[in-house]
Amino acid sequence: MVAGVPSYAGFRFPMEIISHGVWLDHRFPLSLREVEEMMLERGVVVSHETIRQWCQKFGQIYANGLRRRRARPGDQWHLDEVFITIHGKTHSLWRAVDQDGVVLDILVTSHRDAKAATRFFRTLLTGLESVPRVVVTDKLVSYGVARRRLIPGVAHRRSTYLNNRAENSHQPTRARERVMKKFTSAGHAQRFLSAFSGISPHVRPRRHLLSAEEYRREMDTRFTTWNQVTGTTMAAA
Repeated sequence: MVAGVPSYAGFRFPMEIISHGVWLDHRFPLSLREVEEMMLERGVVVSHETIRQWCQKFGQIYANGLRRRRARPGDQWHLDEVFITIHGKTHSLWRAVDQDGVVLDILVTSHRDAKAATRFFRTLLTGLESVPRVVVTDKLVSYGVARRRLIPGVAHRRSTYLNNRAENSHQPTRARERVMKKFTSAGHAQRFLSAFSGISPHVRPRRHLLSAEEYRREMDTRFTTWNQVTGTTMAAA
């Protein structure tokens, strides 16, 4: 196996089909049965359960590969949290994006307190290996506690109106949550959303900011990166 390329050993379908199934599931708000139907239209007979296994196996691998290839994040981080319901119990989904709207990381916790906020800050700092110039949050007090504990020298702006970037980045997740009829557990939510937050922004550039020609060029670049991450470029060579 080539370094950095996932192994498809033991899978009946070729990597091109597997990666396409994962791409469909993370690009569009489709159920697994709908992805199965779209694959069938292309002549690929595969069950929705197999597609689910592909996403579980390769989703995070692809997301990690895309994250390694993205540009260094900006120095202004926007953090926000929303509630998600799992088996009738409220959990918090924490999310961070930079000033360009790039999703930096997510975390699902059972509480919305200073301990959970500190855990999220620590996850961010460890994963990115960098410190922002400023963090922007809503007025949740827990953010201030976490900042003072871990990055006291970083400026902190607290304003609901300045945090639209982080709030807007929750929208694709909400759409997927509706399609999936909620998450089955906190672990399921963390696994899926960690992969989803790495793949979905890559395959969904902010089209409204680009002309038609710019959009086509951008998508061509992103498809090339996707093929490199999934290994399909070498398969075609």
